[in-house]
Amino acid sequence: MKRKIFLEKYAFVVVLLLVIILALAWVLWNRPPLAANAALPRPDALELLLLAAIGIMAGCFGGLLGIGGGIIMLPLLKFGFNYSTTMAVGTTLFAVIFTAISGGYAHFFRGNAHRPSIAYISLGGVGGILLGSFFFQMLATQMKLLNLVLGLFFVFPGFFMIWESLFSRQNEAVESQNIREKPLGLSVLGMMVGFLTGILGLGGGYLLVPGMTYFFGYPIYLAVGTSLVSVIPITIVGGSIKLLQSYVLLEASLALAAGAIIGAQLGAASIKNFKPATLKFLFGLYFSYAAIRLISSFWF
Repeated sequence: MKRKIFLEKYAFVVVLLLVIILALAWVLWNRPPLAANAALPRPDALELLLLAAIGIMAGCFGGLLGIGGGIIMLPLLKFGFNYSTTMAVGTTLFAVIFTAISGGYAHFFRGNAHRPSIAYISLGGVGGILLGSFFFQMLATQMKLLNLVLGLFFVFPGFFMIWESLFSRQNEAVESQNIREKPLGLSVLGMMVGFLTGILGLGGGYLLVPGMTYFFGYPIYLAVGTSLVSVIPITIVGGSIKLLQSYVLLEASLALAAGAIIGAQLGAASIKNFKPATLKFLFGLYFSYAAIRLISSFWF
């Protein structure tokens, strides 16, 4: 009985992980030698292990907080592994595809996703990411400015979520599901998320979760699950475009993805063990961290 339950919960995830590992092995076996003037060396075995560990951490936060984990991966690729901004964006976004699939599946299986809202957000998001990917090509040399704008945006939700988690009287152990389902509003929110995902390579949870929570009345755990499921088609389209644009270091992205698949399951399994106030506090810290890293990247 326990074996059957385990297979029902994790068979898809195990298959997905095996596919990623086999794809990584194939890429490592068949990759051509780099040109002598290549800007970025191929990752060695130790670097691939480090990338997988980063993926586990990013996937865990992604599954817990409804984000793709890109906000963790991208700064580490840029500042820790010296990737160019464009290569960090593309490699991150391609890896986030699998974080979203793994975490989204886990939330969907556990009933942590509002199914009617997924289609509205996804349809708007796909349109947005096509437009954002077009602008990415035009603004590829202005990523520092874009990081500054996004970092300044992160300051406000970070502050308000920390404030609400500490001082609001509405942070009960159980949140009411006073959902205000507005198809047009959700589609517009999805389009905004898709547009920024196409430009900045981040999964979109930084906008979806607070937007669904504050403007549409979703309880935090339901916003997290719905966010992850909704960004699956958005990241698939965006990541594929970045791959075609040669902004993805495939072996690095697959190593991140392998770790993220495992981490996303850990995060999704833990979400209902946290009170809403705790999750909002974690979100506030997450947004504050993102703001500091993105704003600082404008100068460094």
